[in-house]
Amino acid sequence: MFRSKNYKESMKLIEPGKLYDPREALELVEKTAKAKFDESVEIHIKLGVDSRHADQQVRGVVVLPHGTGKTLKVLVFAKGEKEKEATEAGADFVGAEELAAKIQSESWFDYDAVVATPDMMGVVGRLGKLLGPKGLMPNPKSGTVTFDVARAINEIKAGKVEYRVDKSNIVHVAIGKVSFGAEKLSENFKILMDAVVKAKPPAAKGTYLKSVTLASTMGPGIKVNPARIME
Repeated sequence: MFRSKNYKESMKLIEPGKLYDPREALELVEKTAKAKFDESVEIHIKLGVDSRHADQQVRGVVVLPHGTGKTLKVLVFAKGEKEKEATEAGADFVGAEELAAKIQSESWFDYDAVVATPDMMGVVGRLGKLLGPKGLMPNPKSGTVTFDVARAINEIKAGKVEYRVDKSNIVHVAIGKVSFGAEKLSENFKILMDAVVKAKPPAAKGTYLKSVTLASTMGPGIKVNPARIME
């Protein structure tokens, strides 16, 4: 596999086989991020669950105290007063059947999150095969199917992120930008990890946090010691 010069230089800063304390790992992420743009900081959590079973799903939402560093575009399915409320709350796109038709006919995905009022789910439900695979389908559990559209929009814009285990039993989440610095990234890291740990399914047996890896967008993975995460 081809590795850039910057990547190889970054790898020299990481001690092979070492499990780092969270703060130490985040400081190292800063040092190993050598791209010319402000890289995202990503966390990859391997869980001791079997996501094929419904009782071992891990999914939830959390508002990161310092946001993600990304300005998110929000699409809202609503009508009448709720359409007006969504517009006033700063939604980037608001509408109903016409937006659904645009998504179906144009495969339009120029947004990062979708909110819908409950009465619009009949329309939105038909988009499941398009929105679902991209993680955009509104869901009551994540607070994106609600009549309180203003609150939903504000939370998303403030840094609300959804975490969910994939088919490989791994949770992937961006927790900020390299420019945040280790202090802010540490606070975002802790809030997310607290939520993931609390979301442990009763049916999960054995070690729950199997591995935790931090990395910048273009940088190498840095392994965190799971035993030190909740300290």
